[in-house]
Amino acid sequence: MSGPAPATRPWRHRGTRTLVRDRWIHLRADAWETGGGRVLDPWYMLEWRDWVHVVALTSDDELVLVRQFRPGAGAAILELPGGIMEPEETDPVLAAAREFREETGFDAASFTTVARLWPEPAHATNRVHFVLAEGAVPAGGQRLDPGEEIAVELHSVSSVLAGVAAGALGTASHVGGLLIALRQAGRIDF
Repeated sequence: MSGPAPATRPWRHRGTRTLVRDRWIHLRADAWETGGGRVLDPWYMLEWRDWVHVVALTSDDELVLVRQFRPGAGAAILELPGGIMEPEETDPVLAAAREFREETGFDAASFTTVARLWPEPAHATNRVHFVLAEGAVPAGGQRLDPGEEIAVELHSVSSVLAGVAAGALGTASHVGGLLIALRQAGRIDF
């Protein structure tokens, strides 16, 4: 780096217009004035409910992952199980355990929050909670929502880590959550 970065001054919110609002998202066009006085209008924002993603380990050091079609990717990709917290849910650990059971048919001996991050803070208001589930075991069938088609796959921790750079997990934010959780579980160090 070549010297100190310039100080960042807070932006001022100057207005908002709703473009789309339904049970899933609220898309709005905001007007913001930067710290330097430049007006940015429209500045698109998505209001989502918080998300939960589960890094689940079996006693055999396998990860419980899901594969599902994602329209943005145009393909079925490997992901961490998880989803959107329900409006009445306030505890990310309970929401993660629910999503994990529904999507995979597995349960776990313990669930622990390992990170709470912004998935895209420039244009989204929600947080993503990464939860480590240890001692994952089959516990019945999947309970999928209408429209969900999810395949459950078990992969060794080593094979997933070896494939991370090549896109073994298709969602970029899942990689960070995976690494944080595996560090918490004592499987990797950094």
